[in-house]
Amino acid sequence: MATSIFPSAHLHQCSVDFNIHQVITPPGSPTSTGDPLNDLASRIASGALHDSDERCDAPRCHPETRVAVQDEVYSWIVDDDPDPAQKMVKIKWVTGPAGTGKTAIMGSVADTCKQGGVLVATFFFSSSAFPDRRRKTVFIPTLAYQLAQHLPELKDPVAQAIRDNPLLFKKNLRVQMEELILTPLRRVAVGSKHLGAVLIDGLDECEAEQYFDPRASLCTEESIMVRRKDEDQREILEVLLDLSLDPAFPFRIVIASRPERVFREFFDNQSHNSSFAPPLILDERYNPDADIDLFLQAKFREIRRRYKLSSPWPSRRILAILLHQASGQFIYAATVIRYIMTSRHGNPHTRLDRVLQAKPTTPGPNPFSHLDAVYTEILRSAPDPILAVKWLWIMKGEIPDWYGLFSSMDSTPAAFLVNLLLQTNDGDAESVLGDLHSLINVPPFRRFGNTIQTLP
Repeated sequence: MATSIFPSAHLHQCSVDFNIHQVITPPGSPTSTGDPLNDLASRIASGALHDSDERCDAPRCHPETRVAVQDEVYSWIVDDDPDPAQKMVKIKWVTGPAGTGKTAIMGSVADTCKQGGVLVATFFFSSSAFPDRRRKTVFIPTLAYQLAQHLPELKDPVAQAIRDNPLLFKKNLRVQMEELILTPLRRVAVGSKHLGAVLIDGLDECEAEQYFDPRASLCTEESIMVRRKDEDQREILEVLLDLSLDPAFPFRIVIASRPERVFREFFDNQSHNSSFAPPLILDERYNPDADIDLFLQAKFREIRRRYKLSSPWPSRRILAILLHQASGQFIYAATVIRYIMTSRHGNPHTRLDRVLQAKPTTPGPNPFSHLDAVYTEILRSAPDPILAVKWLWIMKGEIPDWYGLFSSMDSTPAAFLVNLLLQTNDGDAESVLGDLHSLINVPPFRRFGNTIQTLP
């Protein structure tokens, strides 16, 4: 039996939320099929579409929650603004800190737009998904593909653009946007009254595309031309702004992200401030506590039905405590419910008591302090918490001495590779991680296609 490969590791408090599940094989280097539209389809991030199988478990707003936010976004998409200065504005920014439900809101708005026939294209970035959802590489092709599906008359000009320039997919975003989106739109003359929405979620999770310098030694730091992620994020923002300002583009664009510096500076820039609709900031004006309360009540009703528990449970006092500890963050409520519903230890009463007993270890105001405490309590419920943290660290590539172990791979490592690397005996994966189902989903490791992804 092999000995531990991390003999001196220590358990640290960490806020991690992982998922291992079966996904499609990541796209490699596409080859020409002779059909330009098939070539285009092979170069998109299919998992970034709002209704992709990769997002089958993606969050949606619970019924009757976040209604005001969804209504404001959808109304901006489909209704004429009475302010003449806003009639030609085509970009709206939805922003809020982590845990405020941006992805759930955008997913629900996408569903509503699809039902209303106004959904043109979506791109849901994710820092834990395949590289094509983490980088800008296939951003424009993905939008162009969906646009051609929405307006079939665009297929011929899009196909012609690919025939005319076989290297188009290697061009920068601005060239791709011009050739794959704007030129086809000009050729078919889509009317300015044509309603439609392009929804971009999680742009703050877009990572930097790194390029190799062939003049430098291979596999050295010097061979990589380092870019920062905010540079690629700003490039996408600028391309979307140019798209919105072109008269040939009639659709409205909604961008959701955390309020990081690159986004604040871009949307506050006075030189093109008039090109944006007023931002939608997810703060107390949209009363997240009322929505979180509705969510908790609905989920506890489900738990009572599942376990045949008598009502009222939990009491209004306990619900009020959970609501206070959520600090306006939906992710806290969702994690608590997952823990109570999936833990293998104790009954729902015992699990809820453990949540309530989890206390923050850091003083001072911090909206995530109770969430950190719940994560730590869940990790401590594992048979070997230290070993569990080692597994989670290496899954995310965060072991300092092992940095870059999986960095050369085109996708997140298959779960069986992680299992092969870390386990000392058959069944270690279920033993180590089986009590963490509120943070990760652990399927059979025999499925070679499984990969590791962060839960929303």
